[in-house]
Amino acid sequence: MNPIRSIWLLAAGLMIAAIVWACIVLGWPATIVAVVFACLPDIALIGAFAEHGRLKPRRVGFYNLLHAPMLGAMLVAAGLAILALPPHTWIAALAGLAWLAHIAVDRACGFGLRAADGSIVPVGVRRDAGSRERKPRVK
Repeated sequence: MNPIRSIWLLAAGLMIAAIVWACIVLGWPATIVAVVFACLPDIALIGAFAEHGRLKPRRVGFYNLLHAPMLGAMLVAAGLAILALPPHTWIAALAGLAWLAHIAVDRACGFGLRAADGSIVPVGVRRDAGSRERKPRVK
């Protein structure tokens, strides 16, 4: 496993532990929020597959948007800001954490964002500009 995937695995483990703790403390409503938002990034896959595991090129942007860590991080940040204010609502923070956990598990398993042709760009592999050839990252 490459170092980048190892870091994602550690992050995923920590986030999942925090989510499980929140669900135990907050009960079924938190569990429902966590499960729904952990699955939500994959709505981009509904009806999006072409052939050989690739996405239809017109669906790549939506998939990449929902699988970008920044979206989940912004939801966590907004949730923490809301949590700090009365009535201390935890829903957005937990939703963002579940969203980020989904992305972290994907990255730990080696699934990165999608290339323009719909194929998966493996985590730890970069594409040079203008080239379709995948090259491993150099340490």
